[in-house]
Amino acid sequence: MTVLAAGDVSPGLLGFTVVALIGVALYFLIKSMNKQMSKIKVPRGADKDDTKAE
Repeated sequence: MTVLAAGDVSPGLLGFTVVALIGVALYFLIKSMNKQMSKIKVPRGADKDDTKAE
């Protein structure tokens, strides 16, 4: 294990908190995106033939 010298600087608690909050925000953004994507109606199978241009 590396020991920090007296003059070394580490991210500390503030750095950990910022990274943790970004991770939590990312989790909720992905969850919301999946919810919105599931609402999209995509034509499938026989519906594709009806939308072709003649």
